[in-house]
Amino acid sequence: MQKLQFNQTEMIEKKNHKTSRYPNLNTVLMVEDFLKGHRDIPMKISEIKEKLPKQVMHKTLKIILEYLFRSGKIIYGPRGIQWIYSEPEHLKKMLENTVEI
Repeated sequence: MQKLQFNQTEMIEKKNHKTSRYPNLNTVLMVEDFLKGHRDIPMKISEIKEKLPKQVMHKTLKIILEYLFRSGKIIYGPRGIQWIYSEPEHLKKMLENTVEI
């Protein structure tokens, strides 16, 4: 059985003496929010890294971008990465007049 190690910023999993880094939820949400806020222009990975509120390792950022691409939230184009996801209207309407408990 593999042993997992955790620290504050990421989870490290050791496989065949190679270390893979996985982002934590806060990092994924930070990148998502950043890309949502800059949805009007495509950005290169280097631009995203420079403008993020906190520093993110390159491999970690690429894992996040791969996840967002596979889930249909961003696209890769010749000009860079751009946010394309919009929340379905029926969900927005359903949540408008709800009470949070």
